[in-house]
Amino acid sequence: MLKTDHVLDAKGLQCPMPIVKTKKKIAELNPGEVLEVLATDKGSKADIKAWAENSGHQYIGTIEEDGVLKHYLRKASREETKEEIKYETVIDNETLKEKLAAKEEMTIIDVREKAEYAFGHIPSAISIPFGELEARIAELKKEDDIYVVCRTGNRSDLACRTLQNAGFQKVTNVVPGMSSWDGEIEKNY
Repeated sequence: MLKTDHVLDAKGLQCPMPIVKTKKKIAELNPGEVLEVLATDKGSKADIKAWAENSGHQYIGTIEEDGVLKHYLRKASREETKEEIKYETVIDNETLKEKLAAKEEMTIIDVREKAEYAFGHIPSAISIPFGELEARIAELKKEDDIYVVCRTGNRSDLACRTLQNAGFQKVTNVVPGMSSWDGEIEKNY
């Protein structure tokens, strides 16, 4: 058993709440203290790791026990932390619907978990869960206009930065994402 200083229970919460609660809790910790985050959202594994790397806090790792993900993070010192930067190129749902209606050439990537995608996604969207993005990045073309969607715009923000860091130039985050999408959807269950 790992020694932790604090435990945060985020079981039953979906993106973006495990990250929101983790940010709030880690702000209360002293540098060097270790936080254990308990979560059941499978997407939280990639989300928390990416957030920690982006903010300068140390992602120690994740252990899964009985369907619960136990994430371990060490709070960074003030010198180690980075100011969180949001991905700047964004589009709202309405504008994306207009582009789809105009049949513009684009690639839409849905970075939610497979179950979320199955229960409703934008037609033509490709399912690449955020946790699989780095491994599947070769499936994408750097010259394409890529629109990235998730449930609220947070996970897609991290995915856009991942793509940008891999050399993709034409990447756009769709906000607020599927939580407010009122356009056409497909289901695959």
